[in-house]
Amino acid sequence: MHQEAEEAARAVARLLDRHGALIAELGAALRAAPPSLVVSCARGSSDHAATYGKYLIETMIGIPVASAAPSVSSVYAAPVRAEGGLCIAISQSGRSPDLLATVRAHKAGGARVIALVNDAEAPLAALADTLIPLEAGPERSVAATKSFITALAALAALVAAWADDAALRSALNDLPTDLARAWARDWSSLADLLVPARNLFVVGRGLGFGIAQEAALKLKETCGLHAEAFSAAEVRHGPMAIVDERFPVVAFAGSDAAGDDVRAVAAEFAGRGAPVSLIDARRDGAGDPPTSAAHPAIEPLLMIQSFYRMANGLALARGFDPDAPRHLAKVTRTL
Repeated sequence: MHQEAEEAARAVARLLDRHGALIAELGAALRAAPPSLVVSCARGSSDHAATYGKYLIETMIGIPVASAAPSVSSVYAAPVRAEGGLCIAISQSGRSPDLLATVRAHKAGGARVIALVNDAEAPLAALADTLIPLEAGPERSVAATKSFITALAALAALVAAWADDAALRSALNDLPTDLARAWARDWSSLADLLVPARNLFVVGRGLGFGIAQEAALKLKETCGLHAEAFSAAEVRHGPMAIVDERFPVVAFAGSDAAGDDVRAVAAEFAGRGAPVSLIDARRDGAGDPPTSAAHPAIEPLLMIQSFYRMANGLALARGFDPDAPRHLAKVTRTL
């Protein structure tokens, strides 16, 4: 896990170098003939990438994005009416049966299919109208890391091209260098907070909510921690009642307006005595744990890259093998 996560900067550089022209062409085509609706299809970490993509597309393009329920196709075998729609399928392996069934149903229903997949020889790649290989390279660790970050980068590049947004395109040019810097960040204070923990919340909002989901998953599967991800808005609707001085909260706050709400809820939890770790892009390297200010769409990638290094060390400190979580396999063949 440590080695593969550290490779993310180089993997993103490969992705943008090899497929930047394809992504630019795809973005222009979508701008010329926009879909009426976007549906994402993914599981696990890839579904967290889809959450990030939802906020990017809805805030920068303005088209609604929904998440497909795979059992509609794989269990109920219900037909899908998707004329004029766009299906974005995201997967590291591209082999889960329910994912493939869902993509086939949307394609049969008239949707255009874009596949972001790490294994370009996988069945999912063959179903795509447009394939964007993630170029992460082999991942031997069960916990996905570099393939998650390349999925985020591919989505950011697609939306930058689709929206014709010069600021995001410029930020993507700097992304490999920024990821390398993020990997070197010292997040040991967060590891120290979580070594004795049993339960915690991970909070984000907007563009940062997907990485809150991803961080909570990694804490479960690699560190044996019961971590639940919440939006900074949703956590106020009941869940905060269980937070006290023994219940840690990890909060990811970007520099945008959604980050303001994360900062506010983190301050509220801290005021009630909860141990809070606030990762705050507004502090631009001066916080603890430190993270960098960047384009708001890029900050989540830098945060999760620093988090992965911390999570690997935390797993070892808690006596777990981060490369081989109990009861899990690399490819989850859900039906």
